[in-house]
Amino acid sequence: MVRQSISHIVTSLADADPGRIVAHDGESVLTALELDRASSRLARAYAELGVGRDSMVTIALPNTVEAIVVCAAVWKCGATPQPVSLGLDAGERAALEELVRPALVVGVPSSRDGVPWVPARWTPPAGLADTPLPDAWSTSWKAPTSSGSTGRPKVVVAAGPALLDPDRAVASFLPRDQVQLVAGPLMHSATFTYAFRGLMTGHSLVLLPRFDERRVLRAIEEHRVTWALLVPTMMHRLLRLPADERAAADVSSLETVLHLGAPCAPDLKRRFLDWVGPERVVEVYAGSESNGVLTIRGDEWLRHPGSVGRATGSTAVSVRSADGDELPAGTIGQVWLRREGDPTYRYLGGESARTADGWDTIGDLGLLDDDGWLFVVDRVDDVILRGGVNVHPTEVERVLEAHPAVRGAVAFGVADDDLGQRIEAVVDVPGGDVDGPTILAWARERLDPERRPSAVRVVDEPVRDDAGKTRRRAWA
Repeated sequence: MVRQSISHIVTSLADADPGRIVAHDGESVLTALELDRASSRLARAYAELGVGRDSMVTIALPNTVEAIVVCAAVWKCGATPQPVSLGLDAGERAALEELVRPALVVGVPSSRDGVPWVPARWTPPAGLADTPLPDAWSTSWKAPTSSGSTGRPKVVVAAGPALLDPDRAVASFLPRDQVQLVAGPLMHSATFTYAFRGLMTGHSLVLLPRFDERRVLRAIEEHRVTWALLVPTMMHRLLRLPADERAAADVSSLETVLHLGAPCAPDLKRRFLDWVGPERVVEVYAGSESNGVLTIRGDEWLRHPGSVGRATGSTAVSVRSADGDELPAGTIGQVWLRREGDPTYRYLGGESARTADGWDTIGDLGLLDDDGWLFVVDRVDDVILRGGVNVHPTEVERVLEAHPAVRGAVAFGVADDDLGQRIEAVVDVPGGDVDGPTILAWARERLDPERRPSAVRVVDEPVRDDAGKTRRRAWA
C-alpha cells in the first residue's frame, strides 16, 4: 500500500484526466483540473489568514461544489477540516468553536473575537497562484461533530492522517471509480467520509442540495448513479412514493446502496429490498468514532431479518450488562466494540468510554445471536421508563411510520407524576391531512398498553434531518 497525501491525490487526479467531472451540484460542474487549481489558490488565501499545519478549519456549507473545493484547500494547507451541520444554532456553534479554537471559519461568522471567517461563495484575493503547493498533510484528516442526538454535539477528531492509497478501494462496499449520489448533508460525518473517500478513489459526486425523493430518482437516472448512501428516513420517503412512479424510475445503474445511521424497521427494509434487489443493498453499523464496523448484505439480512450485521476485519463485538458483565447470546445489553490497533479517534468536548484494553461503546442497546449477528434495539439514553417498563422509542416510531399519511415520527419520554415517564410523539404529515387524535387512535390499536403514546402532535416539516438524525430530548 502506497499512501499519498490528499493534496497530492487531488493534483494527481487533475494530471491523469483534467477534464473529468469530479462533482456537480445541479448549478455548477467541477472538473479535476478546476478542483486542483481552485483549491491551490484558496489554500494560499487560507494560509495568509493564518491556516497552517494541523490547524482546524470549521466549515459550515451546503451541498455545493464549493464545499469540495474548500475541503481540498484545507487539506492542501496541511490542516484539518472540521465540518459542522448547518442545523446547529448559534449557541451550539459557539460551544464547538470554544473547543476547537479554529484558525478559520468558513460559511458562517465566527463567534470568537479575532478569529477570521469567510462567507460562502467567498472569492480569494486576485493574484494568488493556482500552481501546486509543497506537499503537506495533517495528522488528523477530519474532525466532524457527533449528531448530538443524545446531548450536545462533540467533536470527533480522527486519529488517521490525511493520507490515502488512491489505487485501493476503501472497503468492499465502497469500490473505486463510481458515480456517487450525495443526498444527505455533506457536513455530516458519514456523508463527509464516504463522499471524500470516494472522491479520492475515482468517484464522481452528484450533490443534491437536500434530500428530495423525486429528485433522487431523477438524479439516479440522469447521471447513471452507481453508488448511493441512504439512511432509513430516506428509504421510508422513497417507498412512500406511488408504486407506479417508482416502477417508472430507471434505477438499473445502481450497483450498491449503502444504508446506516439508525436502526431500519424490518418491514421497511424488506420492502426496500423487494424494490431495489437484495444483492445491491449493504448495511453498515458503525459510529463517527470508527471504533468498529459490522456489515450485512441484503441477501444475508433476509436470512437474519432485523440484524445490523456481523463484525468485519479486526472488529470484535460484546454485549454487556450495566455492570460490565458479558451477556449470553439472545440477551439485550449495551453493545461494545473493539478494533485492533491504536484508538481511531479522540473527543473534544466529551469523555470517551474506551477502556484500557480497547473496548468502546456509543451507547447502543442490542443483542447477539448464536452466530454473531447483532440486533440493535435502541440507544441507552433514549429508553423510556414507563411505569417500571422499559419502552424503546424505535418500537413506537415504527408503528407510527407505518401509517400511510406519516412521513416521519419521533417518540420520547415526558416526566409524569404517576408513571415516571409517559410516551409522547410528534409526526410529520405532509399537508396536515390527518390530525393527531386520528393517528393516536390508529397507533393504540397496534401497540400494547405499555407502549401506547398519551399524545401525538402533527407537524408539516421533517422531524429528522437529512442524515436521519433527531434529538429526542429537544422534542421532549
